[in-house]
Amino acid sequence: MTNPSFNIGIEEEYQIIDPETRELKSYITQLIENEREKMTLLEIKPELHQSIVEVGTKVCQTPAEAREALVMLRREIMGLSAKHGLKIAAAGTHPFSNWRKQEITPMERYASVKQDMAMLAQRLLIFGTHVHVGIEDPEFMIDAMNISRYLIPHILCLTTSSPYWMGEDTGMSSYRCTVFRNFPRSGIPPHFGSRAQYESFVQTLVKTHSVPDATKIWWDARPNKKYPTLELRVADCCTRVDEAICIAAIWQAVLFKCWKLRQQNLTFRAYAPELVEENKWRAMRYGIQGKLIDFGKQEELPARDLIKEMITWFIGDVVDELGSRKEVEYAYRIMEEGASSDRQRAVFAKTGSMQAVVDHLIAETEEGVL
Repeated sequence: MTNPSFNIGIEEEYQIIDPETRELKSYITQLIENEREKMTLLEIKPELHQSIVEVGTKVCQTPAEAREALVMLRREIMGLSAKHGLKIAAAGTHPFSNWRKQEITPMERYASVKQDMAMLAQRLLIFGTHVHVGIEDPEFMIDAMNISRYLIPHILCLTTSSPYWMGEDTGMSSYRCTVFRNFPRSGIPPHFGSRAQYESFVQTLVKTHSVPDATKIWWDARPNKKYPTLELRVADCCTRVDEAICIAAIWQAVLFKCWKLRQQNLTFRAYAPELVEENKWRAMRYGIQGKLIDFGKQEELPARDLIKEMITWFIGDVVDELGSRKEVEYAYRIMEEGASSDRQRAVFAKTGSMQAVVDHLIAETEEGVL
């Protein structure tokens, strides 16, 4: 049995914004052509739509180190974009741009996605934050996925940043998750009894030409095919950099706690994915303003209370060992001030302007970076 490293990597998908119109700008191909050397060095990449740019940190040992890396990447992509008269915003959806007008990136991998997913691919104009935590023991990775999925809705509540879609208030806190739900092999991961069972599942899909490989499995948490990490994928793109670091620290601590329990021959009850999906729906709809279900007590409680319980009871005894208490407890600021979805709605309530919401997103994306 290999002791996990619990190192951290963060990927974020940003919106490329025309500061005059505040619309999304299909520009990633031009950006790559003009800034190829710098973007290659920093591993800044295109995504499905030309108005999306993806960044990924180096492998980091602590949330504090991950923050330095993510701040650097945000600053660099903002600087490269500014050279072309553009801005960068971080949120799960753009407040009003029309997905029908967005250009697909002309690369084979994205043409394949569009061919397989048809209109669903064109509509997938969404932006996420993905957190990788290093787990080199393949059996423990499956065990950790089984246990940690219970807390996926709690984490989603803290990251909701997509209340608007094509100029309308959707009534959702994370409309991004609603859009992504239409994709196959998405949502809360199923339960697997072993790594062999998981591998058999993947091989069945590959042999039946359902997927080319495990990269086309888009669960909210999944074993990453390329790296020995358990990847959290549920989060909307975090507007403030400190929000992204907060959820990275929480995800690291949750998995570290699972390991500590395993070392003591203990575990946490693994609830059926159908039950966890009930909580995910509540997180998508109401975010931290709503209620989640405590399935142990068989009752609904304010989301804030259950998030606090996650921080104090489930991971409270490991955050100091990881040196991440400051980053984890940033969640209290989110709960006090509201998630990005709440803050966006407050701006619109005050101004009545979707353009003002975009300006707000740009400003918060730059917070602590520029």
